[in-house]
Amino acid sequence: MKIVIRAHHILSLGGYIVELEFPYRNLIVVNPTAEPVKIEVPVFNEDWIEEHRHLGLQIIPVKEDDNYLSLWRKEKAKLEKLKSENI
Repeated sequence: MKIVIRAHHILSLGGYIVELEFPYRNLIVVNPTAEPVKIEVPVFNEDWIEEHRHLGLQIIPVKEDDNYLSLWRKEKAKLEKLKSENI
């Protein structure tokens, strides 16, 4: 299955991680580009991260002891700054 991340948007993939041995509880995906990008879901392994970084996406892995909301807000602020600079 594929999901489209619109230009300058952020998305959480926690519900799309299906592997029990996956080292992260969530992935924050940021599309800083001016183009929409298709991503493959569900996430089965760590190779997925590098494959999608090559598409120009920023992938932020969230570990068990990380504060998800703090990471989300940090990436959202960076994205908003980028969007305001591109206007």
